[in-house]
Amino acid sequence: MNFSGITKNKTLYASLSVLIFWYMLHKALQSPIIPNPMDVFKEFGQLLQKDLLIHLGVSLYRMFSAIGISVIIGVPLGLLLGMNEKLDAFISPIMYLLYPLPKIAFLPVLMILFGLGDLSKILLITSIIFFQVLLSTRDSVKSLNKELFYSIQSLGASPIQVYQHLILPGVLPQILTGLRVTIGISIAVLFFGENYATQYGIGYFIMDSWIRVDYVQMFAGILAISIMGWLLFKLIDLLEDKACKWIKFEQGK
Repeated sequence: MNFSGITKNKTLYASLSVLIFWYMLHKALQSPIIPNPMDVFKEFGQLLQKDLLIHLGVSLYRMFSAIGISVIIGVPLGLLLGMNEKLDAFISPIMYLLYPLPKIAFLPVLMILFGLGDLSKILLITSIIFFQVLLSTRDSVKSLNKELFYSIQSLGASPIQVYQHLILPGVLPQILTGLRVTIGISIAVLFFGENYATQYGIGYFIMDSWIRVDYVQMFAGILAISIMGWLLFKLIDLLEDKACKWIKFEQGK
């Protein structure tokens, strides 16, 4: 086996490492709580032909909606705060007070205010992603070298051109990094939120399988939510490759 070739493919290397550890744990415990990986993959393939794709689709809809709302509102507000010190001094204390709060505790309040459907769950996830996007955008604007502003303004650039050619390219990598950081937390919150007042979503599917003591199906759901997270990370990587091509150039790639 060409081990060096496997390690170069990071996804393959990580997947094999997890599968080997999973199989060893299954053999060591000899318990139905940790099923054979091959049984889980077989069940996963069968569930894809049934209702698993519906659960994944609902969860992805909630995640993409939350990400979209956070970016649409958080990025412009972050740019505004980064460029306006007085406004930032007024808003930042409020952000610092709200940001550390455990947002998941507000799920009952959101369900009372916005109903038991998708909206309350989307808003719960948004409350986490939004602050990360906002703060990442604001801080990245503040970190831009002031001399860059003087240079582009000396060339006669309009305010719109300053945003287009300096600010947006300068903050985009940090925004994407902020999204990466918050994706894992958001999926955990999604899992929690989908255990209440819903019959669809990968979180509901996993907990329903656990209640029915169907551990193979439960692990198939865990596999599905892992793949969903991996796809979201890959999507962000793809966006970075397309929209931030200069990063690889600076790294000499």
